[in-house]
Amino acid sequence: MRRREFVRLIGVATAVWPFAASAQQPAIPVIGYLSFTSPDERPTLHAAFRQGLEQEGYVIGRNVAIEYRSAAGDYERLPSLAAELVKIPVAVIAATGGELPARAAKAATSQIPIVFTAGSDAVKSGLVASLNRPGGNVTGVSLLGMALDAKRLQLLHDLAPRALMIGVLANPKSTALSEFSQTKAAADANGRLGCRN
Repeated sequence: MRRREFVRLIGVATAVWPFAASAQQPAIPVIGYLSFTSPDERPTLHAAFRQGLEQEGYVIGRNVAIEYRSAAGDYERLPSLAAELVKIPVAVIAATGGELPARAAKAATSQIPIVFTAGSDAVKSGLVASLNRPGGNVTGVSLLGMALDAKRLQLLHDLAPRALMIGVLANPKSTALSEFSQTKAAADANGRLGCRN
């Protein structure tokens, strides 16, 4: 091989190498983060999310990316935001902040894995088939905090036995009807407490 041909071959290889190398590297996975609040509104939760990823070896910008979608308090936007994440497509959807983001994600895809956090009973709300075998593409953490409503109401009654009415503050757009019905049932079971919508 002549010197001129060799130099030209090295030049072509040098020019092509970056494109070939970048074509061989797989794209980093993208996590879709669906919530009714923005990351700025709950910085400690988002910091914990990032820290949990890092503990498992995922560093944002290095080997994983996150696409945030926030309804900013407008729960009716959740279905379209979930659809956006599916179109990207993301590798997994983290649906946080209750049952409604999880429902929106579940309605948007049956293929992409969905991990949710919800305070309601995930089985009763239809998110999963059962707690030990969720089935489908949906799994997560169900806090079951509403199961303690009867105990909470009893403690309130013990503290204020003359109270005939105890108020429950809830956003009807974000609180699942199943959750509120459990609170109402606990009040009705007490017999001495009233509960109105």
